[in-house]
Amino acid sequence: MPDSVSKMTLDDAINAAELARANLAVAQRNYDLVKAGAWSYDVRSQEAQYNALMKGAASARALLGKYTVGAPVDGVVLSITATIGSYVSSQGTLESYSAGAAPLLVMGTAEEYTAVRCYVDEILIAKLHDIESLEATMFIRGTEVQIPLEFVRVQPLVSPKIELSNQRTERVDVRVLPIIFRFKKPENTLIYPGQLVDVYMRVP
Repeated sequence: MPDSVSKMTLDDAINAAELARANLAVAQRNYDLVKAGAWSYDVRSQEAQYNALMKGAASARALLGKYTVGAPVDGVVLSITATIGSYVSSQGTLESYSAGAAPLLVMGTAEEYTAVRCYVDEILIAKLHDIESLEATMFIRGTEVQIPLEFVRVQPLVSPKIELSNQRTERVDVRVLPIIFRFKKPENTLIYPGQLVDVYMRVP
């Protein structure tokens, strides 16, 4: 995060990296010139200087990387839990709702399909004879949008229900079976990860 360290410290790290890179380039050129026709002592001296500058450049890059948050792959930032002035550690940052550690960033990939996880009440599991042939439709709350879903897989572990919709008639003392579907995001329809939707399934 930009404000997790002072700007002066970050600027010093950037300047050190740039200086080491420039010195490395000069040493490389001098080394090439000397190696073309010089005494063996000069060649060894330039090699030693070149290796020293290589290590200096690596050290400067490591220092700069210490103050940089990066991702190994391209993706979309879904959530940033830290704010300006927040303390950030290797475990993440303090999440005010749960008073526990939360990831600094939550990222996802920009894929063609979007997944939706449905939770089937344990008393209805016995009716799912042919799960792979399920026909499901998703309804976005507050709209009349209906999106057909494509079956992906079942998470074969029945677990306590943790996703709540805050409906007065909702039961919370049940166990559920997660089923994953996917769909192509329709045009001119706003759908975001984490959004609560209604899914209706029909057993063939």
